[in-house]
Amino acid sequence: MDVEVNGSSCPAPDGPGGTAADHLRDRLGLTGTKVACGSGVCGACTILVDGSPAVSCLLPADGLAGRAVTTVEGLGGDHPVQRAFAAHDALQCGYCTPGFVVEASAFVDTWRAEHGDTRPDRETIADAMAGHLCRCGAYEGIFAAVADACAGTFDEASEQDPPRIDALDKVTGRAEFTADRLPDGTWEGVVVRSARAHARVLSVDPGGARPPEADRPAPAAGTAPVLVDLLGPDRTVRYVGQPIAAVAAPTAEAARAAAAAVTIGYDPLPAVLDTGAAQTPGAPVLYPTRAEQRAAPSYSEGPTPPARWNGNTRGPSTVGWRGTTALRRVRAAADRQDPLLVAQEYTTATQVHSALEPHVCVASWDDDGDLRLRVSTQGVVQVTDRAAERWDLPRERVHVVTEFVGGGFGGKNGLSTDVVAAVELSRAAGAPVRVSLDRAEELTDAGHRPGTRTRVALLADGEGRLSAMTVDSYGDGGVSTGSNTATLAFLMYGRSPRRVRDFDVVTNRPPGKPMRGPGGPPMAWALEQAVDEMALRLGEDPLALRARWDGNPKRRALYEKAARLDLWRSRPRGARTGRFRRGVGVAAANWMYLLAPRAKVELSVEDGVLVARSATQDLGTGIRSVLSDVVTERLGVPASALRVEIGHSSSVHGTGSYGSRTTTSMGPAAAQAAERMRAALREHAPDVPAAGPIPERALKEALTGAEGVRVVGERGADRWGHLSPDMGDLALGRGLSGAVHVMEVEVDTLLGRVRPTRCWAGIAAGRVYSERLARNQCEGAVVQGVGYALFEERRDDPATGVVLTDTMEDYRIPGMGDVPETEVYFHQEGFEHVRGGGVGLGEVSVVGVAAALGNAVHDATGVRLRELPIRPDRLIRGLR
Repeated sequence: MDVEVNGSSCPAPDGPGGTAADHLRDRLGLTGTKVACGSGVCGACTILVDGSPAVSCLLPADGLAGRAVTTVEGLGGDHPVQRAFAAHDALQCGYCTPGFVVEASAFVDTWRAEHGDTRPDRETIADAMAGHLCRCGAYEGIFAAVADACAGTFDEASEQDPPRIDALDKVTGRAEFTADRLPDGTWEGVVVRSARAHARVLSVDPGGARPPEADRPAPAAGTAPVLVDLLGPDRTVRYVGQPIAAVAAPTAEAARAAAAAVTIGYDPLPAVLDTGAAQTPGAPVLYPTRAEQRAAPSYSEGPTPPARWNGNTRGPSTVGWRGTTALRRVRAAADRQDPLLVAQEYTTATQVHSALEPHVCVASWDDDGDLRLRVSTQGVVQVTDRAAERWDLPRERVHVVTEFVGGGFGGKNGLSTDVVAAVELSRAAGAPVRVSLDRAEELTDAGHRPGTRTRVALLADGEGRLSAMTVDSYGDGGVSTGSNTATLAFLMYGRSPRRVRDFDVVTNRPPGKPMRGPGGPPMAWALEQAVDEMALRLGEDPLALRARWDGNPKRRALYEKAARLDLWRSRPRGARTGRFRRGVGVAAANWMYLLAPRAKVELSVEDGVLVARSATQDLGTGIRSVLSDVVTERLGVPASALRVEIGHSSSVHGTGSYGSRTTTSMGPAAAQAAERMRAALREHAPDVPAAGPIPERALKEALTGAEGVRVVGERGADRWGHLSPDMGDLALGRGLSGAVHVMEVEVDTLLGRVRPTRCWAGIAAGRVYSERLARNQCEGAVVQGVGYALFEERRDDPATGVVLTDTMEDYRIPGMGDVPETEVYFHQEGFEHVRGGGVGLGEVSVVGVAAALGNAVHDATGVRLRELPIRPDRLIRGLR
């Protein structure tokens, strides 16, 4: 019996086994259907079966027989929902978008049949989309898109281009992510991981798999599974889930069976599974030698400053300004019980990146020894460089392709396990190999924002000025180090005496990685609540106190704007009663201005079309569109005259997507490339003007005459230079971006539930290149901050170290019904010295969100919760 797919008869699955998603993707090539969670939670794999939405990752493949199936490809690209999603930028990375679009198409069609061309309210849309998750947080655009599609606004095609140039590829399922295109004969790889928290590995019995016989690409060798070692000479595992080996076989089923047949021999070692146990005198030490300490993984985004070790504690790493004075004042105030001394401790839980597209790599070796990688990464150039170094290859013989990336948030940097395993397995198998982490692996060993314990002391003098600040923060990054939480507090609130110290406490749990604004959200959670507490003790408006303490002119402009908001001026005052209580809170933040001095953009003329290229990558932040906008605006040509190609290592140097540096680095390089191309075109066509739009006829003549012309634009230095030298394509620029978040919540005091209702996000990052895309970034930051504040908490078994929250049912991220209606405001002054006039905003926009929410909960209830997340049990306990 056949199955009807997108109106055509197709072969039904051969028999039982496998899922509908597997059949559609692997057998029929309909890769718009994405698999993310594998448990029916996220909705990325949604299809229509006989007109009704269904999650294809749970639907047995043989259940499709005799049914009519519609995938995102079958909507044709002209459904009103697809047009609306593109127009409203209701997407970022695009990995979840096909599932949202398919679900929304069914809802919109049903709604209009029942209600006509009317707009459903926000709550109705949230209910309809309740089975879908977007880790990027593009929910504001989705609300608007679904409402407008229901109203008939997009029944006809718009003459206006979408704000994102790859929007149509993403809403139709045409965008090809790493796992969507496989070379013929690709094998599947599976990582074999440690079942012990701490042990020496004595033996690895490969079962039926064969180990590689030589350190070179192997000839094709039939279908016998292959095994490679991933542990290295140390032969010690330090957490449950640490990679030990990897196996590959021609099919996923065979690879899983081969992995299950591998037997590991362990010599168990004592383990420490929480920071309290790790700091106990006589506790087993994870890194007893200096060599092991130096080799410990780092979750810092930059260089980790040196610090001493004491058992399992690393640090302090100390930064101070009149630090001795600060410490003396705080101690004296404590001795006299000064009411203007706010000294409190705050903790945060582990937050997991959990991008919906998992870590995935497809590796192959050419006959001539070239290495080819399709990989989901935040750094095409970095992967290329490190792969060349690891496998001792000339750089030009490593070919990396990253066309679309389904989110990263800091967790997809460098040579991750999937890359190393795929390369080694491909060498051993003599065939291309795909290694894709499943959701349990993603939630265990793909990185996380470490938990923290932070002690803050703020002292005000008799006139309410900040007299002293001390901050001690302890990072809980498992086997990794890199705490910078206290250091970031040093950059807030003027130049009063201050001493800040960062420590790390290592345990036998998985390592952290940098996550969006590393160290920032836990810093703000502690510091911004302490500032609010000080405002209460001084009897002062929390916004006014921040404005008085804060010398940053950009943030002061945001304070002034926030103070005029109706959301702030009309907030409730005094103690609240009743079951449901409303509160409004505020928090401030800043972030370093980082840039990539080596960023380049190539602009060439090929077949009568302009082509922009760079070896950067788009995680959903929109750099592909930024490059298009900058070049077309500088040249004054239509978007149709330009093609943008990124994500290929063969292109000119492109920056990695981390540190909020991509747009501020690539934008100026694109602008310079456009100016140089204009000069080149004028040599071939005198009618091309020296400035302003290029007339259509002059452009056509110029492109015909300039066939093959190639220019390269570079980022260049800012007007006053930079504060640091080039540190591997990373430099510290002059100035700090700023943010102020005002959050409104409704607290159900009976059930302990917190519902964020409205949020105002003020961002000071200078010139905004593409406003809708930037707004989307900031709206998504609010979503991620709400998740950090209310839901996200990796939980481990205290006896074994096993991660318990290894599904997306157990590790909860926000859905559309969990998030506030968000308004974003951009203050676009203050960075005129920067090339392009603007700096990154992806990280500063997330730093203060959780703190603003915590302050709002206190405003509503009078309860100051100092532990994240704000769980119902904690809130109810506080209310009692």
